[in-house]
Amino acid sequence: MTTTNEIADKIATEHSLTKAQSKAIVAAVFAAITTAAASGVESSIPGFGKFKVKATPEREARNPGTGAVIKIAAARKLAFTPAKALKDALNK
Repeated sequence: MTTTNEIADKIATEHSLTKAQSKAIVAAVFAAITTAAASGVESSIPGFGKFKVKATPEREARNPGTGAVIKIAAARKLAFTPAKALKDALNK
């Protein structure tokens, strides 16, 4: 698993930045994606993929323990679609 600290360390090493500077860059990227998602805007990172907000409708489900029918509220979720370059890199 790669963490944000590991990503920041790699950026710092490859671009001659301090770890604090690279952590700020990584945090800014994630903050921009979060802000865009919260406002319902799609975020696209060329060569990596797209983050898109999708609406899930209200639905009924069953409690497996009691069998009672419950309603699950409508919600929004963040979906990721990988770019072709990322798919190709994964399937080499």
